[in-house]
Amino acid sequence: MKRLIPGKKAPKDILIDTAKLVSEYFYIKKDLVPVKFGTSGHRGSARRRSFNESHILAISQAICNYKKRSGTQEIIIGIDTHALSTPAQMSALRVFAANGIEVIHTDKFTPTPLVSFTILEKNKKGKKCDGIVLTPSHNPPEDGGYKYNPPNGGPADTDITAVIEKDANAILQNGSFNAIDYEEALEKEHIKKEDFITPYVESLGEIVDMEAIQKSGLKLCADALGGSTMQVYEKIKEYYNLDMDLRHNYVDYRFSFMSLDHDGKIRMDCSSPYAMASLLEIKDRYDVAFANDTDGDRHGIVTPIGGLMNPNHFLSVAIWYLFTHRNWPKDLKVGKTFVSSSMIDRVAKSLGVEVYETPVGFKWFAKGLYEGWLGFAGEESAGASFLRRDGSVWTTDKDGIIMALLAAEIKAKSKDPALLYQDLEVKFGKSYYERIDIPANEETRSKIKSIDPQKLGLKVLAGESIKDIFTQINGMSVGGIKIVTENGWIALRPSGTEDIYKIYAESFLSPKHLKLLQEEAQNIVRKLI
Repeated sequence: MKRLIPGKKAPKDILIDTAKLVSEYFYIKKDLVPVKFGTSGHRGSARRRSFNESHILAISQAICNYKKRSGTQEIIIGIDTHALSTPAQMSALRVFAANGIEVIHTDKFTPTPLVSFTILEKNKKGKKCDGIVLTPSHNPPEDGGYKYNPPNGGPADTDITAVIEKDANAILQNGSFNAIDYEEALEKEHIKKEDFITPYVESLGEIVDMEAIQKSGLKLCADALGGSTMQVYEKIKEYYNLDMDLRHNYVDYRFSFMSLDHDGKIRMDCSSPYAMASLLEIKDRYDVAFANDTDGDRHGIVTPIGGLMNPNHFLSVAIWYLFTHRNWPKDLKVGKTFVSSSMIDRVAKSLGVEVYETPVGFKWFAKGLYEGWLGFAGEESAGASFLRRDGSVWTTDKDGIIMALLAAEIKAKSKDPALLYQDLEVKFGKSYYERIDIPANEETRSKIKSIDPQKLGLKVLAGESIKDIFTQINGMSVGGIKIVTENGWIALRPSGTEDIYKIYAESFLSPKHLKLLQEEAQNIVRKLI
């Protein structure tokens, strides 16, 4: 095997055997890993026995059972371009059809934000509609994923996913699901097809100033990274007559065009400079370029001045721009996760805008966006959404497409987003931010998750007095701990899907101070174990 070099094109010998992977999905039925819903649904891989047809049949039946109790009517199905997403859609349709569930699906790939948008639009007309998206987001090509969005359009909260997960695992054990043949399912009257793309694209002017982008003459580039946004950007280019090149707007289940991520894996992470290396090579050809992960809920913004913008940087710019260029109600808040940059807090404070801080997971923002009291909500992992220009809800799940188009609007009506961030640094200080992933067994992850601040006995962190230390925020557990000083902070959080824990750290002093924060964070974990 060739040496795996981050940022370089994936060598042929690590590409997946698509036929074998799909076969494993259908034919592996023994010793299966239980269903587990994390912050973004259930994820796994057929070869690891965690995303096989039995899992999809069980989860789909559990959702049918939940729908019958909750009284929801139609269900929207969206899929991305991972090899296991289409087989999973076929399996889910077999169960929904057998259970008499009204299904709206499409032959085209459907990004997560379009599912959220469609749910909300249908519910405005009196339906009680929910949806699923078959996607593992930016995960490697061999993975599959299953997300459920209730009628508020956002990611399901734990009170829902816990019920679905428990029921699905019982069904996985006893095989008590209803399913019919796929071809028979397609013939059922309650299984219908609709165009999800056109209504979404035609409404974009209600949330982004598409006319300003069109008139600006900007040279744009939309990189779908082989994902489900490809057909959406094709429609956007055509409908709004934009000067926009389309990259990787074709299906390659092996994602052989991708540059390797930081760990040598193929991962369609539009926030990673390694995965985005090929787009960065041609950044000077465009006024603004952007990319999305495979289900379109994340964004990566590239400009000739700033290269790939750090997600926290663009979130800060987007907040400043939106709250100074939208005629929104004055009492709207900004939503941020507790591990996002404090630059957001400084920007919001200068605007007189309250910050609503949450644990990791976009589900915590769905209610605020749905009810219209969050003007903007974003995560440090490059996921965000915001309200329409009239202050009404757009999506309650992450929407990487509108964030990409917002970058074009900012360039058209102001200046390069990277220059705007430089302006923020002049006003509020320079931020040094980094996340580190460290291998950890289950015992270590469990100790971090249940850490007791009182037992740490900390009064000073990296040479500064501690201002705040917490494991909960707004009454919600953060699943770890955050320690804050005047000019920096650290957060420790175990992964729910990988054998790692994460250290988040930010300094407004220097790279040296950032390193000291990270070292002291690791010392805290060493003392725990």
